[in-house]
Amino acid sequence: MAILPILTAPDKRLKQKSLPVADVDLTIRQLMDDMLETMYAAPGVGLAAPQVGILKQVIVVDIGSEQDKQIHTPLLLANPEIIRTEGELLWKEGCLSVPDQVAEVLRAAVIEIRALDHNNRKIHLEATELLAVCLQHEIDHLQGTLFIDHLSRLKRAIILQKLKKAKEAKEQE
Repeated sequence: MAILPILTAPDKRLKQKSLPVADVDLTIRQLMDDMLETMYAAPGVGLAAPQVGILKQVIVVDIGSEQDKQIHTPLLLANPEIIRTEGELLWKEGCLSVPDQVAEVLRAAVIEIRALDHNNRKIHLEATELLAVCLQHEIDHLQGTLFIDHLSRLKRAIILQKLKKAKEAKEQE
């Protein structure tokens, strides 16, 4: 396994749409494993392939805390698709590709998805609360949408300006 570099906004690659995966073969499983290791190292609770520069419909999510690892197992999914939503939920979100920035985003409170798992099996999953938010957030990445795209134009511009300044400062070090 390997830790992959995470792209940060305003990198244009984050705004591109990802392509579906034909099936979860050895290459895609390796990508999923590398993404999971990258997410844990960051640390984060979700990561989408476009965030590591790969335009494939692949996401990994693990909302369990360190002490809950025995209870929660990570979700490694290809071609995740939301097939049902219910209700609304306001949640404070952050993103590994939008470092050090958080904002409240309105999401569906309950979602149902279908996807392919790590073993290329078709799965259906219903999610609520943090898991629902996380899945929606990562699936958005596959469409070239960042959580800040759900904010007002002004809030998004302020966050992007902060990221640009931080990037410039880092490059001058």
